[in-house]
Amino acid sequence: MGEPLTPLRIGVVGAGKISGQYLATLATKEGMRLTAVTDLDPARAKEAAAASGAETVGSLVGLLARDDVDAVLNLTVPAVHAEVALAAIAAGKHVYGEKPLAATREEATAVLAAARAVGVRVGCAPDTVLGTGVQTGRKAVDDGLIGTPVAATGFMTTPGHEAWHPDPEFYYRPGGGPLLDMGPYYISALVHLLGPVAMVTGAASAPRAEREIASGPRAGQRFAVEVDTHVTGVLHHTNGALSTLLMSFDIHGARLPRIEVHGTEGSLSLPDPNTFDGPVQVWPARSHGWQPLPVSAGHEHAGRGIGLADLAAALATGRPHLASAELAEHVLDVMLTLLDSAHQGRTLAVTTTCERPAPVG
Repeated sequence: MGEPLTPLRIGVVGAGKISGQYLATLATKEGMRLTAVTDLDPARAKEAAAASGAETVGSLVGLLARDDVDAVLNLTVPAVHAEVALAAIAAGKHVYGEKPLAATREEATAVLAAARAVGVRVGCAPDTVLGTGVQTGRKAVDDGLIGTPVAATGFMTTPGHEAWHPDPEFYYRPGGGPLLDMGPYYISALVHLLGPVAMVTGAASAPRAEREIASGPRAGQRFAVEVDTHVTGVLHHTNGALSTLLMSFDIHGARLPRIEVHGTEGSLSLPDPNTFDGPVQVWPARSHGWQPLPVSAGHEHAGRGIGLADLAAALATGRPHLASAELAEHVLDVMLTLLDSAHQGRTLAVTTTCERPAPVG
């Protein structure tokens, strides 16, 4: 037997709520080891580091200067995703970050260009698409179970995050809204299932000028809405399939499916793409109901951070990693172009593209 691979040493930037899910995955996956944590709140950094034997670092600069950090796990707020990524790349570190890759197209392009120039890897969430839900559905598509895909749907409906979040204003400011918040899960899944998007046709609205916080110490306070809260449209995939997308903070109740794919020989129903698993069902042509599909692909019992684990494994073998920055850049461009289309009232071309990611066996 060969020597065990040297673990990829991880430095975490940002120890907020989502970090707990990542740290749980880091603790169970071979090929990675948490070595350092930094956060604007030293107490949060200390708590996150203590559970894994990592060290607390006082600043991003200090973390990037460490010799025992090979890759940065970027869990900061979206507004500084690109800033942190560019700093890590300049220090010669690989980067894996939470979605979105950046706040603007220009920032996303800069991150990819910097990584290529230095020769480091950049990965980006969501990695839920690597779980059994999306991957079992993808295998069914690739195996021809529903014939040639012709259409898909992706629906995310909620009355708004102010119903449960004590400080929800950032969801309703530029860079927020249902599309940029939840769209990466749905559009990444649709690209895995059907390939990249060539054009988009969008419509959007903001029915309420104000929202009211419903929980926590600030319950009853009102705040202004600065973004579209109901976004819908059609994604024109390069393979000819059309996906209908609906992302809304204005729907109190719905019976809409999360994701469906419809082909010439049947239909597929997939689970919530914000989760890693769940039931996948097929409705074959000339049948009279949904039939369950057994799990046939994807990482089982996965959690957030499986994309970073895949990046570590890809580095060791030299293959491309699956939760790539190129996919994340394309997804960001699709979302921003959909909003541009809605505001301009016309179909627009998506300027980026990407390879359809390889399947998970």
